[in-house]
Amino acid sequence: MMIRPIAFNYNVQTAINNHYQKIVDPNNSSDQINLNAQAEFDNLVLKLRSIGINVIVFQDDDKFDTPDSVFPNNWISFHSNGDLALFPMFAINRRQERREDVIGWVEKHDYLINNIIDYSSAEESSIFLEGTGSVVLDRVNRKAYCAVSERSNEDLLIEFCEDFEYTPVIFNAYQTVKDKRNLIYHTNVMMCVADDFVVICLDCIDDKKERKSVISHLLNDGKEIIEISENQVDSFAGNMLQLIDRNNKPVLVMSESAYNALTDLQKNSINKYAKIVFSPLNTIEAYGGGSARCMMAEVFLPKTK
Repeated sequence: MMIRPIAFNYNVQTAINNHYQKIVDPNNSSDQINLNAQAEFDNLVLKLRSIGINVIVFQDDDKFDTPDSVFPNNWISFHSNGDLALFPMFAINRRQERREDVIGWVEKHDYLINNIIDYSSAEESSIFLEGTGSVVLDRVNRKAYCAVSERSNEDLLIEFCEDFEYTPVIFNAYQTVKDKRNLIYHTNVMMCVADDFVVICLDCIDDKKERKSVISHLLNDGKEIIEISENQVDSFAGNMLQLIDRNNKPVLVMSESAYNALTDLQKNSINKYAKIVFSPLNTIEAYGGGSARCMMAEVFLPKTK
């Protein structure tokens, strides 16, 4: 599921703790920024559909000011047992992204929804857990990796894991901002878990015990660890998602900047397991501080027909 933006722009409310956001050109009008983002969105959708990915596209509406609506994975997640989760969001203007009409459309189109587990009331207590941005799920091995931050609350993660029967793997991940180590706002910026491998920046995990724990979980589950650097994280080389194409083969979706940041050795390691699909997302990455993975909310719900 993907949301096509109509008012994409730099969100000052999220820039407080998303240090990947940048104003590239102060002379760019809001309309031009949005047009550029729409073109990048449309191009990615075309690429996904061309390889047989079923992409459900919803148009954003102008009911609310939602500059980050292009990142739906932060407010909703779909699960193979028919459960659906709604998540609490840090930025006030992002809370308006949760849409009942999206859930209604999914249900009307032969997807089974058994339960809606709504955590959004945690916003009243300033507790946040922003979906599969905060939590990187290994759905096969039932592990939930989470880098704790202002947007990723440890207690709420544990509650989510109890509800959905995941084992939590909790750690702190940092990036260097003006010579200081700041918590990374979302786990999926620095790690991507695929079926047989993981792309991860272990250098972001400063605590040796936490790093060792993460490595142990990954190796015990048979994952090949493909390490990336903090500089590559800055190019969104950790913000990727594995999908399955029309031939039932795995593909790894990423941005062009992420692809260009990877070394040949890293690309070869990925290609052992999945074909790489990439698309330019420069505007969305710069102004939004998110990339390809953030734009996709996977629909794992069972079909009724």
